Amino acid sequence: MVSTQIDWASDADPALSAQGPVVPSNRIERIDVLRGLALFGVLAINIVFEFRVSIFEQLLPPAGTIHAIDGALRDVLVAAVELKALALFSFLFGVGLAIQFDRLTNNPRRLTLLIRRLVVLLAIGAAHLFLLFNGDILVEYAVAGLVVLPFLLAPRWLTLLVAAASLMLFLIMPVQFPSHFRIREHIAEAIMAYGDGGFLDVLAFRVREIPAISSFLVLIFPRTIALFLFGVLAWRSGILQRASEHKGLLLGIAIGGVLFGGALTVAAQWRDLFGRPWLGRAHEEMARLGAIVLAAGYAASIVGLTSVPAGQRMLAWAAPVGRMAFTNYLGQSLILGWIFYGYGFGLFGKLSVSTAFTIGVVVYAMQAAVSAWWLGRYRYGPVEWLWRSLMYGSWQPMIER
Repeated sequence: MVSTQIDWASDADPALSAQGPVVPSNRIERIDVLRGLALFGVLAINIVFEFRVSIFEQLLPPAGTIHAIDGALRDVLVAAVELKALALFSFLFGVGLAIQFDRLTNNPRRLTLLIRRLVVLLAIGAAHLFLLFNGDILVEYAVAGLVVLPFLLAPRWLTLLVAAASLMLFLIMPVQFPSHFRIREHIAEAIMAYGDGGFLDVLAFRVREIPAISSFLVLIFPRTIALFLFGVLAWRSGILQRASEHKGLLLGIAIGGVLFGGALTVAAQWRDLFGRPWLGRAHEEMARLGAIVLAAGYAASIVGLTSVPAGQRMLAWAAPVGRMAFTNYLGQSLILGWIFYGYGFGLFGKLSVSTAFTIGVVVYAMQAAVSAWWLGRYRYGPVEWLWRSLMYGSWQPMIER
């Protein structure tokens, strides 16, 4: 039976020369904590803006009146969580890719295994995209991972250069969305399909909707590449492995990221308060940059907090959620599909922001409890186990011997 006790005392690098998958005792738990907290942000945004209503509603001006609590909660989620949680997730995927690459240093099949790992992710993501949720991020992560993989062999200066160029491309890239009239037509169709349709009706509409969603995917792809590469650089710097040695740097990034990123985000979201003329067309670039800077502030705050005993104790509960992030992410789509779509309870378009958010909190709390229980008995979450087994070409042991 695997112990779920977290060993925070050692900041040493795990045994990177191992030939096989990492065992729980070699994990750096603060990475799992950060991933577990980021997953809550992803859930909150998905349930409020993508399962509760059509993803395209956020492209329209607010219609009618909205309860003060719902309006405030929506604004907080947009300002503090939307895009920031996915930015953290992307950064952590890059970290994980670098960990896998370094861990397989002495394995002659290293590149083959990592390519297989990403191809398996692509297959699982495609199934998730078509069968459960067309807001899937796994397909894009698999493709971006294949693009980033060669840079794991590159010098750091080249990795940094490509990361900066990708980030700049994301900041300046224009995106063209349909007219408001067409968006309203699409939302009306979504309400009929998602709210009242059976599984096949939902599936058919989801497939038809994918080309329309491609604008979002094209827009964030350079950002995904940049954040993957920044994750690689963060791992190679040693700041995640030896956080206690970098408390000053982490504190500076945390304060600067939260203050500067928060200021950019507020200025972009409530630009009318600051006067449109001086912001002009720059508000979109400010919003994009603000999300990344604020996410960096969040990451540094959490990593720094887990380098002290009080912070370790306070956040330890999130580690099991992060260790099972793949299982929990897919599980969220399965659960929320049954709650909101017509083949389940059919609540699409019928719940307030606060009600949907409350449901999300309950789902996340259940996943946290189940994750801790499961990892008290098994080495991996079920989807993580399948992913590793298909990567290595052999069934991995689920119970620690």
